[in-house]
Amino acid sequence: MSADQCNDVSMVQFRDYLNQRKSGMKTTYQERLARNLSRQQWHGCFQNNVVDVLAETYLDALAYLQSLPFSGGAADVDRGMSSLTRRLIPVFDGFVDEFLLFAVDKHRTSCALSNFPDEHKPSDDYVDAVKREVAEKWRDFALSANDFFLECR
Repeated sequence: MSADQCNDVSMVQFRDYLNQRKSGMKTTYQERLARNLSRQQWHGCFQNNVVDVLAETYLDALAYLQSLPFSGGAADVDRGMSSLTRRLIPVFDGFVDEFLLFAVDKHRTSCALSNFPDEHKPSDDYVDAVKREVAEKWRDFALSANDFFLECR
């Protein structure tokens, strides 16, 4: 198998892994929200749970990515970014937005949160603050993935 074929197969495996993780992320989020509510810890639960679930997902995804056989020697590097990184980034298109829609919907349909308006119906400003925090986790993941691809050379 050529280096390009190896990279293609590994990229497909990673995409499949990420698609499978989506349902697990939702389950984890629901479990954390239920635990928060049972402990009456509703303040900040949207932000804390979204950020924590995505941070764990990025860590697990990086570990899985690093377990796959990539051949960085077949990849170009432009301004410090591997062409493999440029192929990886689109795999995550819509990933965070889809998860945020799920989490917001869970909060809006939760009777237990109805007495806590900030958590029951997260405002645009609140969601934007969560997105900024998630963006930091994404940046760390993307830089670490790029470092991995560069080390494969």
